[in-house]
Amino acid sequence: MLGLRFTDFVPDNIGQKSFVELLKIFLQLLTMTSGNVSEALNWMNQLDQKYNLTNDQYGMGDFIQELKDKNYLNETDIDKTLTITSKSEQAIRKQSLDEIFGKLKKGFHGNHKTPYSGQGDESTSDRREYYFGDLMEQIDMTGSIKNSQINHGIEEFQLTESDLEVEERDFKTLTSTVLMIDISHSMILYGEDRITPAKKVAMALSELITTKYPKDTLDIIVFGNEAWPIAIKDLPYLQVGPYHTNTVAGLDLAMDILKRRKTSNKQIFMITDGKPTCLKEGIKYYKNSFGLDKKIMNKTLDCAAKARKQNVSITTYMIARDPYLQQFVREFTKINNGRAFYSSLTGLGDFVFEDYIRNRRKRLK
Repeated sequence: MLGLRFTDFVPDNIGQKSFVELLKIFLQLLTMTSGNVSEALNWMNQLDQKYNLTNDQYGMGDFIQELKDKNYLNETDIDKTLTITSKSEQAIRKQSLDEIFGKLKKGFHGNHKTPYSGQGDESTSDRREYYFGDLMEQIDMTGSIKNSQINHGIEEFQLTESDLEVEERDFKTLTSTVLMIDISHSMILYGEDRITPAKKVAMALSELITTKYPKDTLDIIVFGNEAWPIAIKDLPYLQVGPYHTNTVAGLDLAMDILKRRKTSNKQIFMITDGKPTCLKEGIKYYKNSFGLDKKIMNKTLDCAAKARKQNVSITTYMIARDPYLQQFVREFTKINNGRAFYSSLTGLGDFVFEDYIRNRRKRLK
């Protein structure tokens, strides 16, 4: 009996495997550094020194070169500055989708079911007579021919409009969503990074909608002292500024965007970590960072009531657990007839995913 023989384990394609693993870390660091390649690579080198991410066969220089070769990084001709490409931006969104929406179940193919029947691409077992305007692909030819034989006999084939039988289909609806992201200074106060998970949620949500629900619309806005729209491709570069929290400006812009959307289902997702602290009056700002200012609170609550009148639901994701802040959010939510979640930083993505899918499966009223 020869027994067991042991040899040194030499993994195949060590460079390729190292690249895949290092890429995941690099994309995380890019999100945290708002797309600053140099800073992210400096962190990578520090992590490599501490945790031995690379080895003699595949070093950090090989990884950087492979990032260039595979079109994750661009290098300028003049000063050799490294910048991320659109491929990297998409990779960050996909990684955020996998990380935050990892519980995504199979079966959703980009259309949102409602309790109503109508034009759609998912057949049901129900059948009905043909009405003018029904699509040709909805006609059940087997059932229609059977009706023709029953109504006219089998000796001479004759198919009339009254013989046609239509298969009922689930009606598919569209939804327009505006995602509001708080970029006030409090998102990085007290040594706690709150903007990174907020960006991850925004990138994951954008990737979810564009890939799973391509007919929907998604607009992203940020709000500090003012509010302005940003593109999906700009999300990795999003940074917190020296701003107060002008929630009213964000809600006003969101409502203005939704007014231009022709869909019947409209909603706002608002990710914030603090109370409204700012209003713009003419060219001046009214600010109060201490406590809940009645003037600012009342204006914000007015926005909630206005949105409800226009059938726009607001879901607030509060990254804070202060009791007095929760009380304000409860009042805001009650006036809007919306939803509110008081989430930790790690649980934020799960709430967004679960609530988004739940909203998409029913008609908002």
